[in-house]
Amino acid sequence: MSSDPKYPRQLAVRRFLSGEKPSSICISLGKSRFWLYKWVNRFDPNDPSWCESRSTRPFGHPQRTSTEIEEIVKMIRLHLYNKDLFCGAQAILWEMEDMDIHPLPSERTINRILTRNDLTHKRTGRYEPKGTPYPELPGEKPNQTHQTDLVGPRYLKGPLRFYSHNAVDLATGRCGIEPIHGKDSQSIINGLWGIWNRLGVPDNLQIDNEASFYGSRRHPRGMGSLIRLCLHNGVQPWFIPPAEPWRNGVVEKFNDHHKQKFLRKITITGWNELVEVSSAFENRHNSRYRYSKLGGKTPLKTLAASGTRLIFPKEGTPPAHPLPKPETGRYHLVRLIRSKLRIDIFGETFPVAPELQYEYVVATIDVKEQRLKLVHNNVQIDEFNYKLR
Repeated sequence: MSSDPKYPRQLAVRRFLSGEKPSSICISLGKSRFWLYKWVNRFDPNDPSWCESRSTRPFGHPQRTSTEIEEIVKMIRLHLYNKDLFCGAQAILWEMEDMDIHPLPSERTINRILTRNDLTHKRTGRYEPKGTPYPELPGEKPNQTHQTDLVGPRYLKGPLRFYSHNAVDLATGRCGIEPIHGKDSQSIINGLWGIWNRLGVPDNLQIDNEASFYGSRRHPRGMGSLIRLCLHNGVQPWFIPPAEPWRNGVVEKFNDHHKQKFLRKITITGWNELVEVSSAFENRHNSRYRYSKLGGKTPLKTLAASGTRLIFPKEGTPPAHPLPKPETGRYHLVRLIRSKLRIDIFGETFPVAPELQYEYVVATIDVKEQRLKLVHNNVQIDEFNYKLR
């Protein structure tokens, strides 16, 4: 029999039309009845191509993003690019959220749209951010600023779940590692208190927008346990913009170091052992790890050379939750103002002037005055009543 796939189809139809039984045709050709009737139905004496194979590819793509969404992605990307703003998938998704576009594509879908339309080229030369520079915190002297973060959950054999509360002093590179059982208020207090008993109490504490740090979006003015602990000890918390983890880049880089050199290399079976080996890693890092930015010195050598006298908590035991509401102090939120011209304070929004679009603004809550103050380029631009609860 010919190897041409059209031949058995033509033969089967001829035999069928001559009156031969379908069963005998199928048995002799080794085909099913479905196959036979498929080609009988396709037979067309006026179309010589009736026996040729046809593509089974569907005409539609039910999972493909609509043309309208694709055009919106392209338009926003061009707009951001022309304004010398960040124009990656995450930035585009934020703009679409601000425009209340639904359904929202995922970042992965946006990246596919950009690739499909050849919109992945980058700017030539070094990126120069426009508008207000990011309000960096001072880090020239020991304990001027700590960056802190939670790593986890991680699991020991058993299984036993834990988090690691990590902190880094910007000036000396000293790290603090405190294993905690969870993200509840008392655990957050215990973690920070343990670190301060070894590193000292900082002037500023830079953190991300983890709910365990600020409290709850349902009660944005409630001041979570971390804020209260800081204000009772003269520390000013600084919350970085949401979805911008690179603003906490020093501790994020340390987290990678901690994971690669510690978490992935040891097997721990119990809580006491975890506390012991975490302390050993912290001591090893601070006494032996050398940073080029410190001129090749270790963190402890850098601290000793500075001659700085550190301030430590008065008590070794951490205070118990709930902490009383502070009566003085300030805490801050750094926020990028987007097209909605609103600043988000833990879920509560306030209006800002149009000229602040795509600018970083610092929202400072003054506890004593019960006021919310908006600052841009070190100049106060607005103020609101802000009664804390």
